[in-house]
Amino acid sequence: MSTSAETDFALPRRARLHIGDLALRGIAGAAALTVMIVLILIAYKVTQEAWDAISTFGLGFLTSSEWNAVTNQYGARDLIWGTAVTSFFALLFAVPISIAIGLFLSELAPRRLRGPVGALVELLAAIPSVVLGLWGILVFGPWVHNHLEPWIQDTPLGLLPVFSGEPLPGGSIFTAGLILTIMIIPITSAICRELFIRALHDAEKPMWEDIPWATPTPHWPFERFRQLAFESGQMIPDASVIAYDGETIAGLTTTGKRERLDGYTWMTGVGRDYRGRGLATALKVEALSRAKAKGLRAMLTTNDEPNKAMRELNAKLGYQMLPAHVQLEKPLLH
Repeated sequence: MSTSAETDFALPRRARLHIGDLALRGIAGAAALTVMIVLILIAYKVTQEAWDAISTFGLGFLTSSEWNAVTNQYGARDLIWGTAVTSFFALLFAVPISIAIGLFLSELAPRRLRGPVGALVELLAAIPSVVLGLWGILVFGPWVHNHLEPWIQDTPLGLLPVFSGEPLPGGSIFTAGLILTIMIIPITSAICRELFIRALHDAEKPMWEDIPWATPTPHWPFERFRQLAFESGQMIPDASVIAYDGETIAGLTTTGKRERLDGYTWMTGVGRDYRGRGLATALKVEALSRAKAKGLRAMLTTNDEPNKAMRELNAKLGYQMLPAHVQLEKPLLH
């Protein structure tokens, strides 16, 4: 196996649980249980309050489109259909945009943009959806009705059913879909960003665990991984490389900052099903090429003594040993 990792971020072995840890677990478990109980009570209360309507109209309430308070006829089919269609359009627009935002923030954005844009996305995700909906009805909806929809109808897109006919003053399926899109993009972008970072963490973990360490070194937890690699600005994305096989991460090499003009290889790892194919060599060569193009003076790394495969690979690529101290031990008990 060809893997290498910096050991400065090694975590100590998990200490025995103390009373405070047990109390925290108990409180967290009780909070989770409380949420489940509240949801069950909400479902019960809603069903109880709606039982008169359910018993009176039955399933016809879902299949009928008539809504007449004079004759006491109520049907929600059109409302359900409108909700489904607008939700479909919102997902159609929001999902690719959210994936692009999450991918950009987690892997492509420079540090000067990653922080502000990431904070803005998370801030928008924290705004209650009812506030965005109210803004959409009072501000965005009228603008779409007066400007955007008439312009679209003058283009070939105006032939589509969703854009045909006169724009309705109260809003249309298209307007509602756009408002829903704006409402869900921040939260879905934040989720996508989290998923991309977690995918890297989860792919790196088995590679890390397979490294022949001189001393046991547990893999860093997700929160620390995210902070060091994506929030602290220590990682150099332009000199880090990920190899994909379809949607599977086959290997990766991550490069961080070490002093002003040096790069530092945090880890080079290859998935268990992809070893023995020269992928580790290709990853390191590509990372070195990118680091050189970026103007770095040198690339540093560390190897544990048992990791013979990586030591040989680094020597083959021209890495030179630097002066270092060696720990010695003299047994005193026989």
